[in-house]
Amino acid sequence: MADGNITKDAMYGAVAPDDFESMLTLDRYNDRSTAFDKIISATHDHFWDPLDKKYIDFDEPFDMENVAMMPEEQMPILRLPYVAATLTDPKERIRFINYMQLWNFSSILHGEQGALNLSASLCHVLYDQGAQEYAANQTREEARHVTGFAKYIKARWGQPVPCGAALKSLLVEIIEAPEVYKKIIGMQMLVEGLAMGAFANGYKHNRDPLARKLFQLVMTDEAFHHKFGKIWADRTVPMLTEAERNIVEDWAAHCCQSLLFNQGSPEQQKVIYGEFGLDPERVIADIVAKRASRDPDRKIRSDTNVFRVLIKTLNNAGLITDRTRKFYAAYVDMDELSGEGDRMVGDDIAEDGIRYLQAINFKDRPKEVLAAAE
Repeated sequence: MADGNITKDAMYGAVAPDDFESMLTLDRYNDRSTAFDKIISATHDHFWDPLDKKYIDFDEPFDMENVAMMPEEQMPILRLPYVAATLTDPKERIRFINYMQLWNFSSILHGEQGALNLSASLCHVLYDQGAQEYAANQTREEARHVTGFAKYIKARWGQPVPCGAALKSLLVEIIEAPEVYKKIIGMQMLVEGLAMGAFANGYKHNRDPLARKLFQLVMTDEAFHHKFGKIWADRTVPMLTEAERNIVEDWAAHCCQSLLFNQGSPEQQKVIYGEFGLDPERVIADIVAKRASRDPDRKIRSDTNVFRVLIKTLNNAGLITDRTRKFYAAYVDMDELSGEGDRMVGDDIAEDGIRYLQAINFKDRPKEVLAAAE
């Protein structure tokens, strides 16, 4: 088995990427876990093709010049004194909002590319046939996400912008990590959790019907991808030694902190401010002043806030204990979070999306919806 792995269940066992010979072991072919069969079978329910207009039409127009994709109340940066005093032209404010969305969608696209490479890398190392088939299935689904977001960005802006430094560094670290637990926590739980929060928020607030449709279609897949990580947590975390648990908890906190920095760092957005004639240092000074004036006891309460979704994902997986609780409690009310149960934001949206896809894929064969996070 690959060095450095913390494996408590055989179905998540792994070999080294260059150890193909182990895949030819005869007994392996007769020993296949059934834990992922339901997820694999359900892929037929939520199949969709970004190149087929019966699922989604990327030629659908949107007035980028006159309509802001997101309402201004969802863009707190526009309420900063310096920004508000500088961007007074309504058209320029719309352009600013939509340009910020270009950066958001580009981050999503880069994250989906990371998920594609990550799931492909799991195909090379997962020893169990069922786990390997699941990873191959996810690879296919992540590939259509990359196509979908690339086509959306092309339709609205022409081309994406570069990946932020913090997100790029984390994606490289996760994908290149030899340890399976790092891949599962980093990508299947945290990056996928971040995505579900971002997609749910976009589905709720984005004014572009095409964007909302794309978010929902992708969420029908992501809810199942997140389940793969949840199965790992349910079967692994209770079996960890204290030393192993500390290692896993620290890795989860590291990934979470990196994603928080990527989303919330004004330093990474300097290039955006310059595009609109804003002095980046003055914008950053206003952001710092606003953060300093906040009530230190104020907590994130919106169920679609990506930070809150990230923390709830870890909490539901048992990856937050008294040892690391204070780090997360700075952002959310942990008692409130723990009382909400396992259901995640976006599950209802994904299930409605599955019904939409079933109506297309099985129009002549009625079939009950499978719960996205069952």
